[in-house]
Amino acid sequence: LEEIPRPVQDSGNILKQGYLEKRSREPSFFGSEWHKRWCVLTQRNFFYYTNEKSKQPKGSFPIELYRAHLNSQLRKDSRKKCCFQLLCPGKRSYEFTAPSAAEAEDWVEQIQFLLKDLSSLTIPCDEDEEEDEEELRDSSDSMNNSHNSTLIPEEPSPELEGDDIYEVLPGEFPNS
Repeated sequence: LEEIPRPVQDSGNILKQGYLEKRSREPSFFGSEWHKRWCVLTQRNFFYYTNEKSKQPKGSFPIELYRAHLNSQLRKDSRKKCCFQLLCPGKRSYEFTAPSAAEAEDWVEQIQFLLKDLSSLTIPCDEDEEEDEEELRDSSDSMNNSHNSTLIPEEPSPELEGDDIYEVLPGEFPNS
């Protein structure tokens, strides 16, 4: 009995799989820049294979670092509505074409849903406290500013008061 090889999976459950066209990083002169790949989304990673029967993925990346969104700018042809993109700051982006616009939306929704799930599993840092500290710092700054402005004397200096300065001229003193 011949065993049918299954793609290698990670421990996460498969959330979605199917054929997508993946844009290659270096489009060849002869072939298309879009290559058909068997793509598998698990709870932790995104894998892509040459085809359904491949044992080794051609590539994979941890999905939690990425953001997914539809992007009809990726293609100029009739399938532009079927495109979506996975972006991660500082890393390469991945561009895919699904068999249909509905499929593309489904991939994006699945990934967004998964990311929401993953972010709720990680314990959030107490961001509120940090914000409060910043507010305190800001208000103390503005208090310092108002202190500075109160240091400027309100009344004019005594030397400038009246016209006394001009009235006494040299040589008009009684003792001379």
